[in-house]
Amino acid sequence: MTLKDYLNGGDRFAANSGARLTDIAPGTATATMTVTSAHLNAGGVCQGGAIFTLADLVFAALVNQGENLTFAINSTIYYHVSAHEGDVLRAEGRLVCDHRRIPSAEVIVTNQDGVHVATFTGQAYTGRTPLPLDGLQ
Repeated sequence: MTLKDYLNGGDRFAANSGARLTDIAPGTATATMTVTSAHLNAGGVCQGGAIFTLADLVFAALVNQGENLTFAINSTIYYHVSAHEGDVLRAEGRLVCDHRRIPSAEVIVTNQDGVHVATFTGQAYTGRTPLPLDGLQ
């Protein structure tokens, strides 16, 4: 099983939100999500938690490229502009620090027009549980 399959199939919350990893390479990852009416908050724009979930899926793909399972210990998101129903969001991330126990990464979320929607940063902790993977893609 690849990391892409592991996360797309195993992260049920992200999958139910419509977030899907599209590409993973060493130190980078990308995912997409189309904003539907189910993602809208009371103000009629995409709920911040939906955008966070998309970015967090990419973050997971970045920090879990090693041999052991890694989980977030700190994350922050800054929303630059609102996303709207019908927007196709793309989250693209890069590993900032590949520390053996506490890696960190940054994820940029844009819409279909390339507008910068949000910036996510996070740190993770790598434990001792091996990942059952055969590769990234």
